Amino acid sequence: MKIIDLIHSNEKTAFSFEILPPLKGTGIEKLYETIDILREFDPKYINITTHRSEYVYKDLGNGLYRRDRLRRRPGTVAVAAAIQNRYNLTVVPHLLCSGFTREETEYVLLDLQFLGITDLLVLRGDKARHETVFTPEGDGYHHAIELQDQINRFNQGIFVDGSEMKITATPFSYGVACYPEKHEEAPNIETDIYWLKRKVEAGAEYAVTQLFYDNRSYFDFVERVRKEGINVPVLPGIKPLRKRSQLSLLPKTFKVDIPEPLAQAVEKCRDDSEVAQVGIEWCVQQCRELMRHGVPSIHFYSIGAVESIREVARQIY
Repeated sequence: MKIIDLIHSNEKTAFSFEILPPLKGTGIEKLYETIDILREFDPKYINITTHRSEYVYKDLGNGLYRRDRLRRRPGTVAVAAAIQNRYNLTVVPHLLCSGFTREETEYVLLDLQFLGITDLLVLRGDKARHETVFTPEGDGYHHAIELQDQINRFNQGIFVDGSEMKITATPFSYGVACYPEKHEEAPNIETDIYWLKRKVEAGAEYAVTQLFYDNRSYFDFVERVRKEGINVPVLPGIKPLRKRSQLSLLPKTFKVDIPEPLAQAVEKCRDDSEVAQVGIEWCVQQCRELMRHGVPSIHFYSIGAVESIREVARQIY
């Protein structure tokens, strides 16, 4: 069953969450612990992030440095397969433009198809740390909509070089990202919504938002996209605030606003344990309001916030 069908088949607001593959050289046990903690809330699917390679400089000890490529979190496809096998849960690996050539993308699609994993979240991805502007890897893509085109052609049985597959299988279905407070590189919200509409017209079945802390941003965004004829589900992405440092870190990293009442409540906290409690309370209120407005699903970003999400889920599900 596709993600869109899983969401619509649920009688109440569905629950899902996102996880990171483990760092290179570490085990998968901590990831399983996260899933075990949150599985009691009947997740309809689990998203698995993908991370590009980065350049690192290795000191050769003779005054020279060698530039190497390092992927700190490999294994998205393997992690997706391991979770699907262990828990019999629907998994949604991220597929990126960032850091991948067209051929590398094709091999990822082939591996996923062999494993029977046919749901994707299609993203451009972030620029590399050493880049000032986003730069594709080799002949890779600048925009998610170009990556969608390759997936669509793959679904039609056409490889990236134009040759035809001898046998086709279950086609991939996918969602895309959206930004209630505008993508940081978009000149304005109107342009951002225009490209979301293009991605939906190209085949995206739903959109999941960047995290946000002010529901008005989400509601206003949904109203605007509906006026533009975008009728796919817009799933709110939520992450409980846990540390005082996030007051400045989150706006800087994700380009989101922290509402003044939340910021004031955090400033009054004596330590991060009190901040985490404030974050839980705020998140519960957020989610309950979203549920009252009939959102079909809430998607939680679990990195660094598993215990808070568990407490939020206990109160709202």
